Amino acid sequence: MPVALKRLFPSTSGNTVNGLGEPLRRRPSPILWHRKPEMPFAGLQQAICERMDSDPRLKAVVRNGDRGPTKPEPVAPVALENTAEAWAAKVKEFACAHEADLVGIVRLDPIWIFDGYEVPEPWLIMLGIAMEYERLSAAPEVTAGIEVMETYNRGTRAVRQLANWIHAQGYRAHAHGGPSAGPINLIPPALAAGFGELGKHGSIINRKLGSSFRLAAVLTDMPLLGDKPDVFGADDFCASCHLCSNACPPQAIFDHKQIVRGDQKWYVDFDKCIGYFHEAYGCAICIAVCPWSRPGVAQNLAEKMTRRATRRA
Repeated sequence: MPVALKRLFPSTSGNTVNGLGEPLRRRPSPILWHRKPEMPFAGLQQAICERMDSDPRLKAVVRNGDRGPTKPEPVAPVALENTAEAWAAKVKEFACAHEADLVGIVRLDPIWIFDGYEVPEPWLIMLGIAMEYERLSAAPEVTAGIEVMETYNRGTRAVRQLANWIHAQGYRAHAHGGPSAGPINLIPPALAAGFGELGKHGSIINRKLGSSFRLAAVLTDMPLLGDKPDVFGADDFCASCHLCSNACPPQAIFDHKQIVRGDQKWYVDFDKCIGYFHEAYGCAICIAVCPWSRPGVAQNLAEKMTRRATRRA
């Protein structure tokens, strides 16, 4: 790691900020991608942004990419009436017709809200946006970083369009697309909404898309019907697979779970990961080498793991 980059690391470990080893559950603390200059890693965040801008191809996508409507449409003065089940179906139909590859709905749990934020809306609509594997597999080349950022742009377009549609029905909606963080830590609600299981590399493994997708979300007060988690054996698979941990240049991926804010889970060492993340324009090696991410593989693996679990029962 360059000396100049090391100087941007605060005295407090990012793992401490994330709650590694803490036995009690609590809300997450902002650490990156928030517009909060008081964050311990704010200086490093700025350096990462400058590193992204240093490549004109990546800068063009980050700074000038199409992220959809820049201003939300006003909320209609009269809310249309419908059942929660019907609204949920309409939300999913609209989202899938406007660039979303996965859609899940979940009632908001306050434990997912970052410290310093307040969220009045009771429902969270999660969207998953698939990445093009051929470009992602070039990681850590800039080609993969461009694909990641273009996927974030697609996700932002999708949630902004969905939020405007919800406004037209007379309900509040707030869109949040990456890479900048909104008020919610998006991985836990995506898991609760049925997107899959947390992988050893710290990303979600979906039964169709593997880990090759990005998240975006809409918070709303529209009455909706929630989805359920989807457990199909990815966690068991990760326990015996070492591809991502072996491929990680800074060796930030562990082969065992750890306690993070009261939950035992797979955890990626923040301090080790973020330095290489800076140098490699976002890296993404762990997602690219994940066997679940290869086209056409995830569904077969999910079926295989489900059959194995059934035989054990």
